[in-house]
Order: sequence, then C-alpha cells, then structure tokens
Amino acid sequence: MRAFQTQPAIRAALLSGIVFAGGLGMGLAHAGEIFADTVYKNGKIYTLDAESSVASAVAIVDGRFVAVGTDSAIEPYVGPDTQVVDLNQQTVIPGLNDTHNHSLAAGEQAFRVPLEDVKTVAEALERIKEAAAEKKPGEWIIGSSWHPTSQLAEHRYLTAKEIDSVAPNNPVYLRGHVSSFNTAAMKLAGVDRNTPDPEGGVIERDEAGEPTGIFQERASRLITSHIPEPTVEELEERYVEAMKVANSYGLTSVTEPSLAPENIRALQRLMQEGKLTLRYSAMYGPSPALSPEQWDAATKGVGTSSGFGNEWLKLDAIGEMSIDGGMTFRTAFMREPYPDDPEYRGVPAMFKERLMTNVSIGNKNDWRFSIHEVGDAAIDWVLDAYDAANKEKSIAGRRFAVMHGSLIQRDQLERMKELGVIIELQNIFMWDKAATVERNLGRKVADRAVPTRMAIDILGVNNVSLGSDFPTNIMNPWINLYVAITRKDPNGTVYGADQAITREEALRIYTVSGAYTSFEEDIKGPIKVGNLADMAVLDRDFFTVPDEEIKDIEVVQTIVGGKTVYQR
Repeated sequence: MRAFQTQPAIRAALLSGIVFAGGLGMGLAHAGEIFADTVYKNGKIYTLDAESSVASAVAIVDGRFVAVGTDSAIEPYVGPDTQVVDLNQQTVIPGLNDTHNHSLAAGEQAFRVPLEDVKTVAEALERIKEAAAEKKPGEWIIGSSWHPTSQLAEHRYLTAKEIDSVAPNNPVYLRGHVSSFNTAAMKLAGVDRNTPDPEGGVIERDEAGEPTGIFQERASRLITSHIPEPTVEELEERYVEAMKVANSYGLTSVTEPSLAPENIRALQRLMQEGKLTLRYSAMYGPSPALSPEQWDAATKGVGTSSGFGNEWLKLDAIGEMSIDGGMTFRTAFMREPYPDDPEYRGVPAMFKERLMTNVSIGNKNDWRFSIHEVGDAAIDWVLDAYDAANKEKSIAGRRFAVMHGSLIQRDQLERMKELGVIIELQNIFMWDKAATVERNLGRKVADRAVPTRMAIDILGVNNVSLGSDFPTNIMNPWINLYVAITRKDPNGTVYGADQAITREEALRIYTVSGAYTSFEEDIKGPIKVGNLADMAVLDRDFFTVPDEEIKDIEVVQTIVGGKTVYQR
C-alpha cells in the first residue's frame, strides 16, 4: 500500500497503536495531520461495537480503521491522495468470520464431479459417467461436496455396483462422512470381505458379507489414503480459487479445520506472496490414530502451538478429531437409542481412552482443542476429556471448544460454562437437512437441534460462534443467518422456534464472536478504531428487511485490510 501523508514518527505511532482512540466519531489524535488511504462515507455502517453504534463513514490507513463516525468527523482525514468511496446509503457490516469452513473444497470444485445439485441416483450416475469419459483408465474420479440422504429423492448413498455400471475402469470416491467407492477403488486399496472394520468406522456389507462400497467415517481412510496428494503448488492454486468464493459472500476470516502440514505450508506461501484475501485460523489435524508417543511428537515436534502466527495466518487449535458422525448420517453418538432401533445409539468414531490420552498430551504441549461431536453422548466424552486435562494443566481462559455440538443438552452447556469451554455452531445444518434429522431422530430431537438461544443464554454471546461446515453445508452465510433467526427450512417449516435468536445476536456470533474464538478480539470483529479494516457492503439492510429477504441478501463489495477483494 502507498505511503500516506504524514511524518515517519507519526506513522510509527499509528502502526503501534499509540495514537488510536476508541469511540464512535473519534479517531487519531492528529486528525488533519494524517490523511487516510481510503475513506468510505454516506453509508449505514453497523459497527457492532460495545454500544452497537451506527456510523456513516470510516477512514482507513494501512489496513486499519483510524476513524469511525459521521461524514463530517471523517472529513479531516481526506487528503490529496485519499480514495473517497461514496456508499450511497448502502449497508456496511463487519467482515464475516466463519468458524468452521473447509474452504479448500471450494477451490477443488473445478477438479471434482459436480454432484451438489443432482436430485436422483440416476442423475448422479450420469455425472459420473460423463467424468469417466474424460479420464484415462486408472485415474481417480472424485465427487464434489454433496449430501445424498437429504439431497436425493432416494435418500441413500450410491453402491459400488451402481458406480461400476458407469465407471468400471476408474477408482471413484464420492466424499462425505459416509462415502461411496466403486470396486476399482476397493481393489486398489486391497479392501475386501476379509477387511475388518477399523477403529471409528464401519464398512457396510451385503448379506453375503461383501463390502457394498459404502464406508462410514474413518473406514473411508482405508481407501482415501491411496489417492495421490496434490502438490503444494496445486494447493496454492485451489486456495486462491477458494478465497474468491468466500470473499463473494462477505467472508473476511475463516477457521479451517483438519489441516495437514502441506495445507498450512501452502497458506504460508500465499501469505508470503501477498496473495491471501482471507484471514485463516488454521486448525492442525494430526491423525488421532497415532500412538501416544507419535501424538506427543506431532503436537510438540514443530515447536509451535495454538496462537502462533499473525493476523493473516495463525495456528488456532487441534481440530477436528471427530468423536462421532452426524445427525443427518445416523452416526451421531447419542445418550438415548434412535427411535427406530432400541439397540442403536450411533457410531463413536474413536475409543474414549484414545480421546482422553490425545487431549491430555496436546494440552500439556500448549494446544487448545476444538473437537467434532454432534450427539449428546459424544459431547459427554469430550467434556470428560477436557475436565480430566484441566486437572493436569488448567484450560481456564484457553477457549477449548465444542465443535458442532448440534444435539447438546442444557446440563452440558452448564458444565461447559464451569470449564470455560466455548461452542462453535452451524445453524445451516437445519436448512436443507432438518427433515433428514427429523426422519433419523424424531421431531422432538430435531426441534432441539442447534440450540442457539439456549447456548447464548448460558454461555454468553462471545462464547457462541457461527460457521457453515462447508462443504457439508452450503457456504452462504445469509441463509445461515436466516435459519438462526427464523428456524425455518426451505419449505417454511419451523424447527424449534424457541431457539431462534435476534438479528443482532446472529450477526455478532458470525463476526465478533468469531474473533473472540481465535483470541483476536483486540484486532478484529467490530468496526472500530484500531481494528483491521475488514467489512462487507450489502445490497440491502440486514436489520430492516423482512425476515424472508435475509436469505436473499447479496454482497456488493468485500474489503479485507482496507483493500477491495471482491466487487460485484
């Protein structure tokens, strides 16, 4: 960014934060001596500061807000080289912060079979057939993000025999918590009727004992471990495309779970090249199946831990280390049996002893944890692990997290409050999947799923954040916010009306709380003096449009660090 018009000493003070002053309508102590790089004026700017102030203008210098207030208050920051943007009364909000987003999947879509919009098994098979026609024999065919049990008319997964009928000569992987593979993929991995179920996974079998091609949870790794890994350069290319998608929705920060060292390396290279347009909190994802000795080495061997990094890229936690599957997959691990099977309570994805050991070791090595658990029994296990770790080394103030926690109970939220544990929710699960949850677990459980009202009331708004879990769900934050506020699915059916939250609460947990989750509340979240200049300009007013229009909001412009990274 260009140098601004002021003396070097004043510039140094500005960047160190010495001359920042808080409060709406206030800015630098030397207004008029320091000129802004950019001024946005004549807008309706919802700052989400402590007073929920509404401003009309902001001034930005070197990627930070230096003044927030009225047009007249910001006028002294306009110099001969200042870019002045007239917002024409458009609405501005802080940049959205998605606390559970596998963003790389958005950049991989161009390399995947597009399945996200198919409605039947036949349509899915036709897409796979088209992909096979363009591949050489033996090349992998990988599906895009999709959710067959809620998306397809048949409400089921594809079998190996079905996939073989359209792609017999290529290994095929249709990804998900429950994945489908064809015979070629199983043969390549050496998986057959004699292969035992691994820890935390299930290989579905037919009446004769042969694998059907449907693999639950960690069983998929028996085959996916044979898929060639992309190079770091390829990962960089895909992240660049992923960031474009995220920015188009007004996202300025994401937490990305389950990252391997290669992913973190690719993001670091993009940061060093000045190509990041999205701030990343990276969750390190070492394999939970490592031995205790290997886990200890993996969590301390690199000499860093939670919090290492800067405002563009930082190590956030160990996550997600799944304890169960999901409420839409019939694999959520529950306290009570599923309605249609008194002997079935879901699928634990690992042994509890391993969970306890991994959390204990990681905690001693200064890592915070954010662990995937959906069912209430799985949540019990995670809180037991946090409680035990806390007795060895305090986790107070370290913001250990329940990731998802979709079917959490009141007593568990109370226990979390005592331990200082936060929760990372995804209301978007109840958009196109609510009916599937009802079908699997009954209406009563579906109504209490993702209990956002109860979570905020017990934990406080800062300790509840909102994300998408893309690509399991769509990334669109406006539908996510709509569901949090209305509790409606696409058919207008309301699930758990008592768990609806206000518009301001919803926007706060998608912005301010996200910054709090990653210990960045002092540099981002609200639009206020000293904070990073991350914000989004909308095509309508989030706070005044009818409820039904919230899901239709579109982003006009996204600004990260004072720079426009998306323009409609």
